[in-house]
Parts: sequence; C-alpha cells; structure tokens
Amino acid sequence: MEEPGPQTNDYIRDRFAASAKYAGISWTEYGAEPRWLGMDTSTCAAAINPSHFSGDGADKYDRFLSGAASRGEPALIIATMGTADDDEDRVRSIFGQPRGRVDFRHFTGAIVGERLLAGAEVSLIPGLDAADRDLGLRLLNRPPGAPWWAMTVQATAMESSRGATVRGPEGELVPILVDSLGEPVVARWTSSDGQQIWYVIPDSVDWDQVVDWLVQRALPEHVPAALRRVRSRHHVDPALETSAETQARSSLKELERRYLEDKARLEKELEQARQEAEPVRAGLLYGSGSELEGAVAVVLRAAGFAVTDLDEELGGTLSADLLAVLNGSTCLVEVKAAAGAAGEKLISQLQRHLEKWPQLRPGQPATCAALIVNHQHRLHPAERPAEVYQRRVVDALPFPVIASGDQFHWWRTQDWSAVQAAVLGQAHPGGERDEPPAAGRETPAVGRRRWLPWGKAGTA
Repeated sequence: MEEPGPQTNDYIRDRFAASAKYAGISWTEYGAEPRWLGMDTSTCAAAINPSHFSGDGADKYDRFLSGAASRGEPALIIATMGTADDDEDRVRSIFGQPRGRVDFRHFTGAIVGERLLAGAEVSLIPGLDAADRDLGLRLLNRPPGAPWWAMTVQATAMESSRGATVRGPEGELVPILVDSLGEPVVARWTSSDGQQIWYVIPDSVDWDQVVDWLVQRALPEHVPAALRRVRSRHHVDPALETSAETQARSSLKELERRYLEDKARLEKELEQARQEAEPVRAGLLYGSGSELEGAVAVVLRAAGFAVTDLDEELGGTLSADLLAVLNGSTCLVEVKAAAGAAGEKLISQLQRHLEKWPQLRPGQPATCAALIVNHQHRLHPAERPAEVYQRRVVDALPFPVIASGDQFHWWRTQDWSAVQAAVLGQAHPGGERDEPPAAGRETPAVGRRRWLPWGKAGTA
C-alpha cells in the first residue's frame, strides 16, 4: 500500500497507520492471504478491525458479511479495544468518543472500554471452550506494561426529529479474561441472530500470535468450511483421516478433557482449602481477642488437646482464656495480642489466674500453663522479632511464652508434637523445628521449662 500524501485527510491517514500494524505478519506461514483496500472481501473467512461505518470500508465490510451469509457461515471479526499509543485514549471514529469503543454495524449497542491503570491484574475465566481458552492464555503472555481496557456493554442513543431514543444493546458478551473486579478485558460478542462473532481484544498485541490462533483455533471452531475450501494444511476433514490420525486426535481431545476436569477439581480443592485455612491463618498472624483465641483453640484441638473456652464457661474474665487437657496434663492457656512489643502485664495476668484457679476448680488442679501472644501483629510476620520477650525474661517464668506465629508454623506443617511440647513446657522430641518462620529470623526453641503446681520451675 502506498503511503498517503500530505493532502490526504486524517481519516485515510489513520486507516493507513492502522494497517501498518499488520505489515509484519507472516501471513504465508499461517496459510492466510490478506485482502487490503481495493480487493474483494466477499470470500474472506474473517475480518480484522474492519472500517464499517462509511465509504469504501463500509462497502467492503458489507460484502464480507453478505459472502458469509450466502455460505451459511457466521462472520468472524477481531476488533481491538482502545489505542495504546494515544495519551488521551481517544478513539478515532466519527463518534469522537473518549476511551475505547467498538460499535456493531446493523446491531444496536456498543462495547466501551475504560483503560486500566498500570499494573492491573487479569485472570482467565474458568470453563472456557478450547478456542477461547487458547486466546486468553496467549494474551495473558503480553508484556507486563501492555495496557488493558475494562469493557462494558452500552445502549445506543438514537436522535430523531421526535427526540432521543435509547435502544438496549443486542447480542451476548462472554468474558474470556477479566480484571480484579470481574470486568471483561478480553471477550467474545455474538450477535442476537448468531451471524456475527466478534472477539474484542486490547490494542498492542502480537499479531502473529493472533493470526496463528485465528487459523489454528478460531476458524476450525466457528468457520471450519473456510479451511476446507482452501485445503488448508491446518485442517483435515475427519472423514478423510487415517486411523492413526483419528486415534491421535481423539487421544488429544481426551487429554484436553481430562486436563480441564482435573484443573477444575484442583481449583475447587484449593479454594476449599483456602477457605478452611484463612480464619486460622488470619487469627494467628493478625488477630486479637476472640478471633485469636478461636484460632489458637483450633490448633490445640488439632494437636490432640481437649479444649474448653473458659471465658464462655465461667463467664467474663474470671480465669485464663482456654483450658487444654492432654494425657493427664491440665493447662491454663492465656491468649493475648500486642500491636507493639508485648508488655510484662500479660505475664502477671496469667500468674493471677494460676493463683485463683484452685478456688474456681478445686477438683481439677492445673499442672501447667502457657502464655500465647500475637506480638507486633501490625507488622508482616517476617518483620517481627522471633521471640515475644527477651530470653532473660522468659527464663525466670514458671511457664512457656509462645509466639502465635510459631503456632501457625506448627499448624501449617502439622507438627503436632511441637504444639504439645510447647504448651506443656517440654522439650520437643525432634529438637528445634526444622524451618524458621521467615528468612533472616533466628529459629526459636520451643518452651524449655515446665510449670509445677507447687510453684517451682524445673527443667523438663
């Protein structure tokens, strides 16, 4: 195509600039033959960003639609949303609309795109067919700085001598990729009569990837007769296949089916595991009050303790928060949170509960106690000190002080013997734990001292 001269109007210049995007595509490699301005389009199998509102572009687009209809095939169209190089993100169209916009000839409604800020996260919709999924995966691999547009379907306002009339959008928009709010950023639109199938993708794509997808996936899915007509190497009529080809193709389809089923099952299992884990994770690492107490109780029960909520059973704060019983050991467990450094007041509270316990339960003596603290919980776990208190403070105590972050680690790795040893104030049978809670932090040992009912501390 010859570059337009200086007297050429802006519309022709814009069309020339747009067509330059496709000049580097290896058309022959994919068995495709492009049709440019001045060439007949009635036999085309697909259209990329057709100009379809006025002039020669509209005539070419109508011939493309008529040709597809005469063959009983849907018209397959790929349209880009937005303009990556336009700072104002303004569409070059007769409407002069801001943002990105894709309009449909012969149908009411349009798809309007709002450009997302840099760093937007997008994800693939589950349960897509093979063609849509393949397109989504290819576009997910765009460069990190490539722009996205969140799409919405918009009604059409019609002006007449009687005033404005708003007509609702026709067709169905099916998301393929969505942003973090669930808005489509890549989608397939199908007209209400099923005669037009539009794939709306963001500007700034690798067009070789798109054309490869068009020939390998989209045409076999939506317009298979087009590949048969040109005897494309990318399509063989199943009725003409050898038994080896049929078996291989069948095995491939079965593999894809199993993959999608397994992926859906594993995604469901992951989501369920996250829902079960999140309350405990959030409670132990960031919680306070009843949220933290509930998470600690879950860990103790998982480790084999019989746990009683003393606040609920005795009412108020008459005693420690939890009573944990295991193999004849009865432990009072005080659970506290500190946004900053833990104060020694927490220690004195558990000491008072120990002194008062014989009056509350004379028939059930406490043989041990433990203080579990979520300290510095406004910081990320990796930034917190490994110990709740300095060792010189802990060494003088008749009970262990345990960081709730350590409990989280033992719960996450199902190290129940470590939980038991820490709460009971015993040495861990396996020694100190294998993994530190975070890189760069000193590995704390579990509680080394055991509280005895007559008030003296001794080594376990």
